[in-house]
Amino acid sequence: MKLSVIIPCYNVSAHLPTLIRSLHGNLRSDFEFVFVEDASTDSTGDALDELTADLPGARVVRHEVNLGLSAARNTGLAHAEGTYLAWLDADDWIGPGYLDQLVRVIERLGCEFVRTDHVRVTGRRRTVVRSPETRRNLVIAPRSAITPPFRSTSVDYPMAWAGVQHRRLAERGLLTFDERLATCADRHWVWRLHREAESFATVGLLGVFHRHDEPDSLSRLNDPRHLHFLDALRLIMTETQADREAELLLPKAVDAACALINFHVTKRARLSLEMQRQLVERSVETLDAMPSDVLDYVLDHGSPRRRTLLTRMRRDPAALAA
Repeated sequence: MKLSVIIPCYNVSAHLPTLIRSLHGNLRSDFEFVFVEDASTDSTGDALDELTADLPGARVVRHEVNLGLSAARNTGLAHAEGTYLAWLDADDWIGPGYLDQLVRVIERLGCEFVRTDHVRVTGRRRTVVRSPETRRNLVIAPRSAITPPFRSTSVDYPMAWAGVQHRRLAERGLLTFDERLATCADRHWVWRLHREAESFATVGLLGVFHRHDEPDSLSRLNDPRHLHFLDALRLIMTETQADREAELLLPKAVDAACALINFHVTKRARLSLEMQRQLVERSVETLDAMPSDVLDYVLDHGSPRRRTLLTRMRRDPAALAA
């Protein structure tokens, strides 16, 4: 099998027809589509049975209980047989011939993984979103795409579905997702991939149409799992501190964490008061757990607006939460 496309499915019955129509435009005899039905509460299971009946290469794997996106992706990975592995979200779709182009690109370049651009879909609006990596169609060391701080880099583009990976990365344990993270697992995943893989490339291939800001997105709900992004940041920080090039990579890890904390705290009004309190308190704990010298450097040299908010938050978290 040349390519396995892993597609977790949870309560996506309304979107499946569009996705599967797009897969019909991407068929090859050596491609397979591994759907993981994560114990949906709507008609997703029945829709999968009906819509995949005439889709060559389709397989449906089912969870008895809902385990979440990371676990569904890991289940799909365990069942995949392809030399190359790609992810798709079930509420997205792909353009005709995209998967064939994706495989041809990674075979031509001979690297371990490839990152692509994508199209953001917001209602009727379409926006091209480019990976921050400007070195295109060149095989480079993934570590070289982590830094510098204070600038958007490849680790700030944590969409697992924007690209393709060689199976040998899975054999080295680099493609699994942390099942403790209900949100931000992609960010932890992409940091590990860039630290541990040996080669990658970024190409200007457009094919994934990603629905942005869906109303039922976990990131918009008053759900404690919303704060798992802080757990992901702590994992990234711990693993980066243990890295052989920690001194080089830590400023970027801290800067990226500060940017994400700043974003969520700035948007906190959409949360309940209790969630706002937890967000601020846990954000302060995350900041205080960072290497103090690196945090001071990042706050001094990064965005002045961000420095003002995070400094205020650390000095008086109760006032900010209130």
